[in-house]
Amino acid sequence: MPEIAQTLDFEIGPEHDGERVDTALAALMDVSRSAAALLCTEGNVLAMEARNPQGRALAKADKLRPGTMVRVNVPVRRDPLAMVVEAVDGLKIVLDDDSFVVIDKPVGVAAHPSPGWVGPTVVGALAAAGYRISTSGAPERAGIVHRLDVGTSGLMVVAKTEHAYTGLKRAFKERTVDKVYHALVQGLPDPLKGTIDAPIGRHPGYDWRFAVIEDGRPSVTHYEVLEAFGRAALVEVHLETGRTHQIRVHFSALRHPCVGDLTYGADPRLAAELGLTRQWLHARQLGFAHPETGEWVEVTSEYPEDLGYALRALDGGIR
Repeated sequence: MPEIAQTLDFEIGPEHDGERVDTALAALMDVSRSAAALLCTEGNVLAMEARNPQGRALAKADKLRPGTMVRVNVPVRRDPLAMVVEAVDGLKIVLDDDSFVVIDKPVGVAAHPSPGWVGPTVVGALAAAGYRISTSGAPERAGIVHRLDVGTSGLMVVAKTEHAYTGLKRAFKERTVDKVYHALVQGLPDPLKGTIDAPIGRHPGYDWRFAVIEDGRPSVTHYEVLEAFGRAALVEVHLETGRTHQIRVHFSALRHPCVGDLTYGADPRLAAELGLTRQWLHARQLGFAHPETGEWVEVTSEYPEDLGYALRALDGGIR
């Protein structure tokens, strides 16, 4: 059992009538909604009832009624943003420069520590390998000038110096970085080459998801089909903007989700058939001006084994 730091009791007032548990707790405890949801998921939020003196566990989406007595057991936690220094199997150094390092990130690794994430990170892996990176930015994001989803593999550049951090951040902001992804999407996009220009914001009905919404942030994705397999197509994607989950959201909105991306509507049967446990999405190529010399730097990453296997299986090369 986790150690409990403190126990808080709340009587729900009429102002929270009908509210979700996580929404009400976020206001009552002055914490983020995601932090309140985590307490619910852990079973630390209880409705105290006369017939059940031990308390009844509340889910984050349960609706509250006035007069309900809610008990919150707040566990002792380590700093969720503290960097854990640990080596990461499969993380490759593609280019090691005095100003920056380009890595090939394997699946299952986050760019940096964040609340709710307890797995390995790029910054922790680089620290374990002896790299000294820029201290600019928030401490937990030191050196990180762009990110890849945990479930996306491929190329990332991390700044080593303060000057490189400033220059690379500006390059990403000004969209002078060439970011090329390969994605395997269900079906066959029509047209075979085009641009998806649709604003993206947080999904109004689901936590941790994004969607094309009217008042979202401008988001532009250029794509071209490289190979069609019938049930799926391999596409090359150039990002003009860099919104969270942009490629996954845009192709899902076209009804061509990334194969294996169950969060955004992919067919679980096809994913299982191809041996995928994550979205087929890979940061294939990265190009940018060297922050010191201005010379163009371009690197390419090969597909990891799970993505290569899925392609061979789809093409009939594996029986």
